[in-house]
Amino acid sequence: MVNLEWYRTFKAVYQTGSLTAASKALFISQPNVSQHLSALEAHVGKQLFERKPRLVPTDHGKLFYTQLVEPLERLEQLETNFSAMCHERQFPMIRLGTVKEIFHSVFLQRLRTIPADIITSFGLTKDLLVKLGNGELDFVVATQRTDRKDIIFEPVLTESFVIAGSPSLDVQKFHSLIKRKELGKAEEWLLQQPWFAYSTDLAIIRRFWHTNFKKRPAIHPRFVIPDMNTILQALSSAEGLTVAADYLVKDLQKEGKIRVVWKGEETTTNVIYLAYDKTKTTARQVEVIKSLFFL
Repeated sequence: MVNLEWYRTFKAVYQTGSLTAASKALFISQPNVSQHLSALEAHVGKQLFERKPRLVPTDHGKLFYTQLVEPLERLEQLETNFSAMCHERQFPMIRLGTVKEIFHSVFLQRLRTIPADIITSFGLTKDLLVKLGNGELDFVVATQRTDRKDIIFEPVLTESFVIAGSPSLDVQKFHSLIKRKELGKAEEWLLQQPWFAYSTDLAIIRRFWHTNFKKRPAIHPRFVIPDMNTILQALSSAEGLTVAADYLVKDLQKEGKIRVVWKGEETTTNVIYLAYDKTKTTARQVEVIKSLFFL
């Protein structure tokens, strides 16, 4: 593949007629100019200049220049315009990685007030943190933290989990069992219901179960859907249960589309972190992202 700098060097030599003048125009050494020119001639297989006191383009050189100069100048103008746009940007640009549910429920209504241009990537925390480490993202809203020393994990939100279900589901028996403190029978009732899960490893359900029943859930979900908003939407019309963060459920509960079946004997919580590399972000960027959480 041809090095683009060879083309820039050819153009400068053609227009100045001198290796020395071209080196000054390009801010590189004269030997580098000569090396670029020789490499380009070797690549195209033709001599492009006659080496006289002043470099004179050959017929091949003239033909090559007429075909090269316009697209090269368009590319240089594009580079100039893009650089100017970046420097004149009114707002900082931020590349944010987050799980889709937090973006929809926490961020979406606040975006118009944020003084930043945000490029959003959705995905699982583990995958987004890899992109953060590779420099592909500036911030990640992480549902868990790792032991990476180069990444700051700053707590920004604590989510509480509840068992949510269809509004048509008859939960009277379950509530009676809970009221009588018959947790074993209450668990049996839960296990008999159709379940919707976010993932096959039942991570969210398992956390809730361990907190309240002190064991793993013997649940075989009927439906596994990797989008909690879609699960809740499905539950509004199909009978079943799931475990979801309370802030995802509250508006649907007010609208009568979802029922909070049980908050648990003990509150099941999880800390949400804002992950970033402080050596690669500015204080202004951190401030802007924290404002999405009202911090």
